[in-house]
Amino acid sequence: MIGIIDYGAGNLNSISKAIEHIGFNTEIVEEYVDIKQYEAVVLPGVGAFPGAIERLEKKDLVRFIKDFVKTKRPMLGVCLGMQLLFEYGYEDKKTKGLDLLSGDVVKMKGNYKIPHIGWNELEIIKDDDLFKGLPKNPHFYFVHSYKLDQITDEVIAVTEYGGKVPAVVKKDNIIGFQFHPEKSGSNGLKLLENFGELI
Repeated sequence: MIGIIDYGAGNLNSISKAIEHIGFNTEIVEEYVDIKQYEAVVLPGVGAFPGAIERLEKKDLVRFIKDFVKTKRPMLGVCLGMQLLFEYGYEDKKTKGLDLLSGDVVKMKGNYKIPHIGWNELEIIKDDDLFKGLPKNPHFYFVHSYKLDQITDEVIAVTEYGGKVPAVVKKDNIIGFQFHPEKSGSNGLKLLENFGELI
């Protein structure tokens, strides 16, 4: 069973369906519940950083996420869900994140159109089983205006959009995708399948 965290930020249907398509049952997690029942947890992302953290705190889901991570079972953040894993976000105001990974999330700048919306190529900078069976430079679907501020040791893939943008992070059992695998066709499903194999 894979738990999908619902903090009131949008439709969870597409990520649930994608995970079910690769053979896992899913359950929506709306409050602190027994973590033992989940083999993995996914933190999806739609909306703004401050509001998301506020809702996670209100529902006691910050404690749920941190306790789950301690079990060493896989934890995946998607889009805003990846950004929430870091120390601080600077959307509207400085907001403390989940502080599970080092780095801050800042607004993207440059001559390119912001938000970054659409298909873009992944450059894999560290080999990892997550990328098994994918093409050399697979394409994924991005929708975001903010990014991790630096290429940290945990960044294992980037994309090019007015400079190198961290696109996949991994540290122990914590994984983040800046793009939407559930909207990325066969590449997205393969990536989720590889995530499932970590269980």
